[in-house]
Amino acid sequence: MSEEAITLLVVDDEPQMLRYLRAALGTHGYRVLEASTAWEASQAVETHHPEVILMDLGLPDLDGLVLTRTLREVCQTPIIVISARGQETDKIQALDAGADDYLTKPFGTGELLARIRVALRHGAHGTKRGGEAEVFTLDHWRLDLGLRELRVDGERVHLTPNEYKLLCILVANAGKVLTHGQLLKEVWGDTAGAQPHYLRVYMAQLRQKLEREPARPRHFITESGVGYRLRL
Repeated sequence: MSEEAITLLVVDDEPQMLRYLRAALGTHGYRVLEASTAWEASQAVETHHPEVILMDLGLPDLDGLVLTRTLREVCQTPIIVISARGQETDKIQALDAGADDYLTKPFGTGELLARIRVALRHGAHGTKRGGEAEVFTLDHWRLDLGLRELRVDGERVHLTPNEYKLLCILVANAGKVLTHGQLLKEVWGDTAGAQPHYLRVYMAQLRQKLEREPARPRHFITESGVGYRLRL
């Protein structure tokens, strides 16, 4: 295996799941580290600095939600939760705790690999911070954060202040599921928690301006009961 292989940390106490992930991810060129407890996971993050963490929530020494919050305080490594807990409330709690994505067991290898690729792109974007203006391009539109300018098919498109805020948050977290609560707080502040319909209205407006087929969006994706994702 190449020394430049991307390192993934799998945190799970099920031997069968560890064997499956070790084989599936290793076949695709990833270097796989394993941890079966929260303590082992913390040590692995500190020592090996993995590019992506795959996290089960049912750990023997600490709930995965607590571990996610703890890790998020010390690093920005993308965390994908892989759990048998499939309720909307479980997903929202994990995302609010700092996870970047959530995959419910059982899942297909293809979907897992796609989520990892998105997490890696998101992690790479997260390291590009500084005073320079950034330009984000997707499909037929281009957002220049320095000029605060949006162009669609080369034509300048006007955004309202809240549309611009919402788009910037989605762009900054491209590929990541953002909960309704996270988006409401970022755009409208702490007082907007009781007004979730704001999001539906503004997401519809962004789709109308940026999607080729607003009724069948390719990029501004609804995560039912949870929130929204800007799909790359």
